[in-house]
Amino acid sequence: MTTIAAKRRTAPGTRQQAHVIADAVTMLRRNLLHMLRYPGLSVFTIVGPVVLLLFFVFVFGGTLGAGLPGADPAGGREAYVAYVMPGILLLTIAGSAGGIATTVSMDMTEGITARFRTMAISRAAVLAGHVLGNTIQAIIAVVLVLGVGLLIGFRPTAGFVEWISAAGLIVLIAYAISWLGVAMGMQAKSAETASNLPLVLTFLPFLSSGFVPTESMPEWLQWFAQYQPFTPFIEAIRGLLLGTPLGWSPVLAIGWCVVIVVAGYAWSMAIYERKSVR
Repeated sequence: MTTIAAKRRTAPGTRQQAHVIADAVTMLRRNLLHMLRYPGLSVFTIVGPVVLLLFFVFVFGGTLGAGLPGADPAGGREAYVAYVMPGILLLTIAGSAGGIATTVSMDMTEGITARFRTMAISRAAVLAGHVLGNTIQAIIAVVLVLGVGLLIGFRPTAGFVEWISAAGLIVLIAYAISWLGVAMGMQAKSAETASNLPLVLTFLPFLSSGFVPTESMPEWLQWFAQYQPFTPFIEAIRGLLLGTPLGWSPVLAIGWCVVIVVAGYAWSMAIYERKSVR
């Protein structure tokens, strides 16, 4: 009797959880179809980092690579490809925030989200569908950009475990940035201005160790570069793929991801409750 009573008590919660998951899958399917029908934002997420990668490697790579600690001046470009690739991968993830912000803002301003709110759909699932869809899109973009890097000379030294760890961390970072992008899109007043706020995220990789060592920056900028989230993101990926010292970077990277997910979720849900009733 005790077991039956326990099952009865847990059944409503189990059904509710299954309901949220089913709604999230439905919203994910909707966002994936939207991505296929309107591929412009997806293409820009890939093309932008690829252009920057080629530009930095073939224009500045010889000089910047020769100045890296321990690099052979004669092989500056090859050294710089290895150094800059993790930063480009993180820039790709950061760039995806603009796309999801625009998509979410369109749903908000066109009344689609308000319509969802009147239906028997989990409120968290509506936003989770956007997040999961953008995470998948960001991962696809990272894979394609990584493929270009391999074509121009990027040679990781990672083993199987390191590759799996790097892939897991990239997924976690993309998931965290997606929640922040959702919140930024909901905060925007129109779809036309939705991509403005996420531009902050695309600047952060440049103000990190992604393109040059933080030690080469002015002293007043070093503190910010070392403690902002993208530096541990990049150093963790660099260490896993290239065998550089990891230190506390993986722990800091995971910690930042947790903070960003919690902040993005709380921010987006607060706006959802306030705006979607208008």
